[in-house]
Amino acid sequence: MKFINQIEPYLTEHEVAAVSEYLRSGSWLTEYKKTEEFEANIAEFMGTKYVVVLTSGTVALYLALLALDIGAGDSVVVPDYTMIATPNTVRWAGAEVILADVERETLCLDLDKIQLRENTKALMYVSINGRSGDMARVAEFCRANNLHLIEDACQAFGSKWDGRKLGTIGEMGIFSFTPHKIITTGQGGAVVTDNLELYEKIKKLKDFHRTQPGVDIHTGIGYNFKFTDLQSVVGIEQLKIIEHRIERKKAIYNMYQDGLSGLDFVEFLPANLDQTVPWCTDLILKDVTQDDFVTFLKDKNVGSRRFYPAVHTQEPYAQSQDPFEAAADLAPRGVWLPSSIGLVDEDIQYVIDTIQYFG
Repeated sequence: MKFINQIEPYLTEHEVAAVSEYLRSGSWLTEYKKTEEFEANIAEFMGTKYVVVLTSGTVALYLALLALDIGAGDSVVVPDYTMIATPNTVRWAGAEVILADVERETLCLDLDKIQLRENTKALMYVSINGRSGDMARVAEFCRANNLHLIEDACQAFGSKWDGRKLGTIGEMGIFSFTPHKIITTGQGGAVVTDNLELYEKIKKLKDFHRTQPGVDIHTGIGYNFKFTDLQSVVGIEQLKIIEHRIERKKAIYNMYQDGLSGLDFVEFLPANLDQTVPWCTDLILKDVTQDDFVTFLKDKNVGSRRFYPAVHTQEPYAQSQDPFEAAADLAPRGVWLPSSIGLVDEDIQYVIDTIQYFG
């Protein structure tokens, strides 16, 4: 039997044909018209005025901080459960990371656990696996405390809160297009915003702080975080069928939930699929170790992935003064199941049957 990967990119003949046509067109590959088209398509889907695509979601987070003039002497709130890129970008900017625990129901930042400081300038809210908490409360918390709200929505492309797309509630929303995301360009990321000033800052920061593209006059220190038209061609094709990709993610999650909810060693976090687009199907294990579960599945040709460790347990951010109870409890018990868009129902059913046999 074939090995079922935990995640793999979903590519079709449409991407193949579009890339082939583009390569025969004599273009220069680097970002130009196709990148502009990709940005415009994202803006239309998100309902935002401006989009900048960049080399990664990590870079997008970093430039968002720089655009807000956050750096040395400042601090930024980051959830204790997130991919390591989130706190890393704060360190890149020269600011201090303030970790805060997460909600058990969402794995997202728990506002009641935040300990602000006088130098705290921003809050990075991470929508884990397409979920969020009460974003009206998050936005009000930031307004009341004079904090910039940056949405790390890298796992939430297409997800909503109260009908509003995640990534459009803060000053900037950040997305990622790595191979395991709902749309992928291999690597890549985007900043979405309605703020013209922030948009123009990020456009300059990504391209050596040029006064305009292709002109070697610079008004500040910038970087080379430009995208490519070749990647954009792939992204454009995937956005054409974004609703299919979203609905397939939801269908996979539903199939797992229907097949596994009766098991006493498995717990699903709440997910309103009218609002949430699951990046992957995630489970919380009870009275079962991650290692035993993951090893068993691998022996049966099923790939899975452990949750991220809680940030405070990672060596660069190790600390013990705060218990971080929810993150410390849930992170070692979480597993992502095979969730690729290209999986057929028979693949999903095999994974379900395998997990039931484990029980």
